[in-house]
Amino acid sequence: MPSKATTVIISVLVTLFLAAAAWLVWERQMRPAASEAAVASPASQVRPSEAPAPPVEAAPTLQHPVDRLAVAASADADAHGRSGETVLEALNRLLGRQAVQRFLLTDDFVRRMVATTDQLARPQAPSRLWPVAPAPGRFQVESRQGRTVIAAANADRYEPFVRFIESIDLTAAAALYVRHYGRFQAAYEELGYPGRYFNDRMVAVVDHLLACPEPTEPVVVRLPEVQGPVQPARPWVMYEYEDARLQTLSAGHKLMLRLGPDQRQRLKERLAEWRRLITTRDPGRQ
Repeated sequence: MPSKATTVIISVLVTLFLAAAAWLVWERQMRPAASEAAVASPASQVRPSEAPAPPVEAAPTLQHPVDRLAVAASADADAHGRSGETVLEALNRLLGRQAVQRFLLTDDFVRRMVATTDQLARPQAPSRLWPVAPAPGRFQVESRQGRTVIAAANADRYEPFVRFIESIDLTAAAALYVRHYGRFQAAYEELGYPGRYFNDRMVAVVDHLLACPEPTEPVVVRLPEVQGPVQPARPWVMYEYEDARLQTLSAGHKLMLRLGPDQRQRLKERLAEWRRLITTRDPGRQ
């Protein structure tokens, strides 16, 4: 992990909004891959090639350079005297000891954050790379008119984390992100994207999450039939969407659909504000 603790602080703040969906659903997607039934290795042992990535094409035109953002001017305000802090000290100072212990997985955090950010807009976001701790309890369903739907009470599991996200000073987070952007960029390229710009990917993923569909009625789910005599020990992790259109959505969209409607809207508001901060240019910077 990078030695400068501030880098980890930034990655916490930057990814909390994007990783929210991951924390909200530790059940590893609606239907986990068979390989995830085994105990996952630590992220520090995951080689860059293990993070899913499409073939790299010609690098696109740079769209959102962080050195021209309006928040860049304030990025040095929080820099003095912080580089000597340990990771744990920095996290406890910014987020509070209890919050750190409750929500975060700090080993190899920068790689976890970058990988999860990228993967939320793809079909799968492997749980072994998530930067956040599991949500409490089990995924809950209920019966309505003879159909199995996501229970309204299921949203209670996610409320503490949504409130935690709402408590973060996004302007301060953006300033820190700008100041230490080089480490995020380096991690992104190491994961298989040489010549690609991480902040552009960040913006694209935020836009993707903001476009998550809004169901007009309770979401219907089902348990797939398991062939063979051995039944799953944790069947609640295998629920999938009955609607084929929902089942083919990205990992991020599937995860967000497990939120309550109010929670999803609140999260989108924070995502929209984060997008504004990491795309608004300072008119004085060329």
